Amino acid sequence: MREDNEKLKYDSLRAVLMEIAGEGDAAVQSISGGDINRAYRLTVNGQLFFMKANRRENYDFFLAEIAGLQAIAETETIRVPAVLGAGVDDSYGAFLLLEWSQGKPVPKFYENFGHSLAAMHRADTGRFIQGFGFSQDNFIGAGKQENTQEDSWVIFFRDHRLVPQLSKAEDWFDSTDRKQISRLLDKLADYLPEPDFPSLLHGDLWSENYITGSDGEAWLIDPAVYVGHAEADLAMTELFGGFPQRFYQAYNEVSPIDQGYKERRELYNLYHLLNHLNLFGGSYLGSVRHVLRTYA
Repeated sequence: MREDNEKLKYDSLRAVLMEIAGEGDAAVQSISGGDINRAYRLTVNGQLFFMKANRRENYDFFLAEIAGLQAIAETETIRVPAVLGAGVDDSYGAFLLLEWSQGKPVPKFYENFGHSLAAMHRADTGRFIQGFGFSQDNFIGAGKQENTQEDSWVIFFRDHRLVPQLSKAEDWFDSTDRKQISRLLDKLADYLPEPDFPSLLHGDLWSENYITGSDGEAWLIDPAVYVGHAEADLAMTELFGGFPQRFYQAYNEVSPIDQGYKERRELYNLYHLLNHLNLFGGSYLGSVRHVLRTYA
């Protein structure tokens, strides 16, 4: 992986491709790749690459993604696509170039995925931050995500996950909602325990944010990384339908899931529901209010 982000900023797409694949024109094909960025498959001298592009003023979004992919890779527990280059290009704006990876899943794909994610959650986090948070702020979808360091997981989740999203969503709430929000924030420590150990989290782990890599195993993509409680990642996997049960059984073999996790799951996902409310509008308000009623 290329770690010199200042250099990346001044690389054009052509310069990056020439460095990797040599002289030759790139065949560019637009493909589906999410709601935030444009996505392309590039072919140069028979080599395939995946590229994301956005407006040049959104280059910081890609720098944050690079930091997240590098952090996951440093745990040496689960694969991510290699970062090949990034920069600002006259034709495409800000871009991020990644290795192309597309494989056929191995027979125990979800069992291996569960084992690998659990291993990532148990990896040492001292190289990233002391306590909870991350070395830099990043993004959750298109929204900004605060990663200010805190010694307490409960304080971090309250002040840098729930409070910023609740503040953004203020206009959606009525007086009943506001009373429930106040009670929930006051008693959050009654619901959320401090973890036995901090974990590096993917941060936005649902079915669209992993792929089958060239080795047939699960690779993580589109991270919103930070150090927190592993349960927050597990909760996100269940927000939009969940993974197969064998994934959770395998995870539990490596890192036992606390019996009280299911009672906390919706509270962790309140963060993501609020983010969706702020990004996509009122269709998520009912789900937010359901969680508020449940806990407050």
